[in-house]
Amino acid sequence: MKRLLLTAMAVLLTAGPVSAGDFEDGLAAHKRGDYATAMKLLSPLAVKGDAKAQAAVGVMHDKGQGVPQDYKEAAKWYRLAAAQGLSQAQYNLGFMYENGQGVARDNAEAMNWYRQAAQQGYARAQHNLGVSYSKGEGVAQDDKEAEKWFRLAAQQGYASAQSSLGVMYLNRNDYKEALKWVQLSAYQGHAPAQTNLGIMYFNGHGVARDYVRAHMWVALAASQGEPNAVTFRESIAARMKPQQIAEAQKMARECRQRKFKGCE
Repeated sequence: MKRLLLTAMAVLLTAGPVSAGDFEDGLAAHKRGDYATAMKLLSPLAVKGDAKAQAAVGVMHDKGQGVPQDYKEAAKWYRLAAAQGLSQAQYNLGFMYENGQGVARDNAEAMNWYRQAAQQGYARAQHNLGVSYSKGEGVAQDDKEAEKWFRLAAQQGYASAQSSLGVMYLNRNDYKEALKWVQLSAYQGHAPAQTNLGIMYFNGHGVARDYVRAHMWVALAASQGEPNAVTFRESIAARMKPQQIAEAQKMARECRQRKFKGCE
């Protein structure tokens, strides 16, 4: 399963002290799209062993920013930063192993790097580790371990993990606990959670059955391109009166305007 690769440069500012001056100027150049200057400033720091600069150079090779896209070169710089304990680089290196980008595909090695980042509290890595345990990819399938890692990431507010944890509770028919996590994720705009929340309203699982809210949430997911959401929306609409559909559409528009806040 292909998962999100973290390539945001700004997050490199969150992992502790870094070289001042050229590093900050390099990030500023990257932010304004001046990738040539960013590479010129950051590359010497990376060569000298600055982990954050190494990760940043890896990102630019990964994305083809200021240099031709080169996954192999990206993996080289991620590895150098990851070996110094930088969780973002560990996560990105794990992603490259999982998807065979610049390195041979190797789920066990992906797990190794995800685990190192996850043990530092890195939410994206914790979630991917949970997915690996839930699917038995690179490790023996283990729902208990999957739940542990999903919960750690979910408690940090990571929407994908909240959604995954909610699905685990849905599969156990624990609708009260499922609703808690699915709602938290849906309110952040996570389309799979919005679909599941709509289905919960449609079936009356954990909430009173409400076709209007069911339609609203599934429509919100469909507007983000969520697979199967359009089909679910049509199935729900078949049970509704025209005025109910109009109300659900109005609620969905207002919810999007509020960026999914207070949409109940």
